[in-house]
Amino acid sequence: MRLIERTRYLETLVDVMGTPDIKVITGIRRSGKSKLLEALRDYILANVADANVIHVNYNLDDFEGIAEYHALLNYVKDRYQPEAVNFLLIDEVQMCEGFERAINSLHASERYDIFITGSNAFLLSSDLATLFTGRTFELEVFPFSFSEFCEYYGRTDVDDAFDDYALQGGMSGSYLYKNPVQRFKYIADVFRTLVMRDIVQRHNVRNKVMLDKIGDFILNNVSNITSARSVANSLGNGGSAPNHKTVGAYIGYLCDAFALYRIRRYDIRGKKYLASGEKYYLADHSFKYALLGTRDMDWGRTYENIVAIALLRRGYEVYVGTLYKKEIDFVAIRQSEKTYIQVSDDISSDKTFEREVSPLFQIKDAYPKMVIARTKHGEYTHEGVRIVDIARWLAG
Repeated sequence: MRLIERTRYLETLVDVMGTPDIKVITGIRRSGKSKLLEALRDYILANVADANVIHVNYNLDDFEGIAEYHALLNYVKDRYQPEAVNFLLIDEVQMCEGFERAINSLHASERYDIFITGSNAFLLSSDLATLFTGRTFELEVFPFSFSEFCEYYGRTDVDDAFDDYALQGGMSGSYLYKNPVQRFKYIADVFRTLVMRDIVQRHNVRNKVMLDKIGDFILNNVSNITSARSVANSLGNGGSAPNHKTVGAYIGYLCDAFALYRIRRYDIRGKKYLASGEKYYLADHSFKYALLGTRDMDWGRTYENIVAIALLRRGYEVYVGTLYKKEIDFVAIRQSEKTYIQVSDDISSDKTFEREVSPLFQIKDAYPKMVIARTKHGEYTHEGVRIVDIARWLAG
């Protein structure tokens, strides 16, 4: 398998080396967490004098004998070197029974710089403070971005490359398969077999059929305003509807596993967050086509999903904007930055162009406004609104 250096993630981990935090690498299954940990190991060995790296990878049979926290503690302590800078790297830490006890004990000793990865169903962001007594630093790893896709394949023509990325997505493990059928099968298996299995095990889900139905409904309604009650009603059409609280819990499990991202609504005029009705986007847009097929391709929704994840990957808080009865696809906020964004497939017709820019003109503040679309040419400005090609924006 060809590897690329995921520089931004590696640099972030290097920046927090030496801090007392427990570093936790999260992200959806098969997004590259294990390879990132290996890259960190190689960086440490090449750049840190007197480094002693204790690397435990529970994916390998070699470590079956220490899959219990007492054994893990003894294994690590036996390899501690008093005169060295000791790093502890543990991959798939949840496979060790009672792992949190071992991590807390080793962290309390103040002898190790600790980095761990694990299944997200077992290392929930909301649970980290409860699991670990020390402060945690969380780094979320996403599937390949468009730039990483281009680097992997050595693509320089962004227009041709984007057409392929829009269909293939960023699950890099699928790139090994030349046949599209096998590629989509791999992606579907990641979702159905790994992500769903983790959820069922972690939350003791009894109604797996209902979990699958809810997943399929969300997959088919990416970028639509959704609520647990509306999903329950739709699934109960023609029969008894499932309990909306159960539906809400199952959607929450999918978000906890980083399969979905919930984007809340933001009232632009009232400058407040709305409590009801949100949108959901997939960790990778390829999941929809791998699981439901490509017959009814909706490129507009696909592009919207790609932009949503790209904004999250770049560190923005992302909301759906509402203004009177109009909707702004995204309000992207990062510290003092705020940008209003509309996403479209094709804005070549005057009618479509007007539909996309008119809501932006109604926003009276001075924050930047932009339309991201498939223009296939350079950026230009229309009455203060930036018009940007999606491929060039992603590659930038």
